[in-house]
Amino acid sequence: MFLGQKVFRRGSDINEYRLFLLIINAFDNRIPDEQEVCRLFQTSATESRSLIRAVMSKFQYQLRGAIENSIRRSLDAAQQDEENGPYVVTINSSNVVEELNRTLASIDGTLQQIKKRRGSVSTYEISPASYERLRERFPANE
Repeated sequence: MFLGQKVFRRGSDINEYRLFLLIINAFDNRIPDEQEVCRLFQTSATESRSLIRAVMSKFQYQLRGAIENSIRRSLDAAQQDEENGPYVVTINSSNVVEELNRTLASIDGTLQQIKKRRGSVSTYEISPASYERLRERFPANE
């Protein structure tokens, strides 16, 4: 601590720092989904979700690029079933969905939030207005 180096006081601090380093180096600068973290850390889905949320919160400024990259990937994968219909996308990380909804709230509180598609496990619907505003904030990867 006197030297200005990281000091871990709890076991969870070590896991959070390990996941942070993995996001930066091994996950191609994107936020992993819960199942990837489950396999690596031998944790339950709930524990993995909490670990990812803690890392995104604790290292939010260092991970800003990874969070935005994950959002862009999700938006790039979204497809519109029918004209003027909602965009449909499969997102395996509830933390990315929460971040998308937080971003929508900061853009305009009247926009529709991203909703889980009825009868699906991890497929979500994005209204066209919400999708367009998210695309303005996070342009497509070139």
